[in-house]
Amino acid sequence: MTSLLESAESSSTRYLPIEPGRVVVALAMDWPKNTESSPHYHDRGQLLFASKGIMNVTTDAGAWVVPSQRAVWIPARTVHSIKFKTDVELRTVYIEECAAHAMPTSCCVIAVSTFLRELLIQAMDVPTLYHPGGRDERLMNLVIDELSGITAKVGEYHLPLPKDKRVQQIVEEMRNDPGNQMNLEDWSRQVGASVRTIQRIFKQETGMSFGAWKRQAILLEALRKLADGESVLNVSIDLGYSSQSAFTYMFRQALGVTPYRFFK
Repeated sequence: MTSLLESAESSSTRYLPIEPGRVVVALAMDWPKNTESSPHYHDRGQLLFASKGIMNVTTDAGAWVVPSQRAVWIPARTVHSIKFKTDVELRTVYIEECAAHAMPTSCCVIAVSTFLRELLIQAMDVPTLYHPGGRDERLMNLVIDELSGITAKVGEYHLPLPKDKRVQQIVEEMRNDPGNQMNLEDWSRQVGASVRTIQRIFKQETGMSFGAWKRQAILLEALRKLADGESVLNVSIDLGYSSQSAFTYMFRQALGVTPYRFFK
């Protein structure tokens, strides 16, 4: 399987430089539903925040679903691609490495407090070459301080991706159709690997059993569908649940609230 880095190196968009400016640069951009960026990377750390909508971020280490009011941190030079499953109002902050030393060294989704959300929105009005020592610089420094104080990572939105070629077919088909009802025995016959081998690969490369990995794939697809306005009943059926209550139970077990409460 070709890595994102290999894909990026063969693409004219393998490196997307950020316009020279201050240590922190904030940009706003709206993306329409069902669009995506090709694999690329930056020489700054990047915080992606959707003030509205939901997006999928993929690196060699896995995939993250980023719902509204969450943000994903992408360290400098991490090759990534982004799919916009809904209309997204994207707010991005690029931070030079000298100021991002307190940030995580790997991709992760973080919760966005009301205060941080307002800071990010205000930062969008700051020009790239803002006046040093003025209000704009103080605002950007406050953004860094607030981000540096975040220690809680939200792991529920991450789907680790195994790299072993023997299970790539399973991964690709399950990501395209998380409601697929095939069990391990079915997959074993289709990909030509024993059930024990499949189980071992998933455990070694994702830290999850195949069953847990499948539930995570279903959860992330459910978040996308619900954020796009689909009803809980339709999502339950599409993802292979026997009833809406069974789906709601799974959702609440994973995220602590019902779908209705989550999106409120």
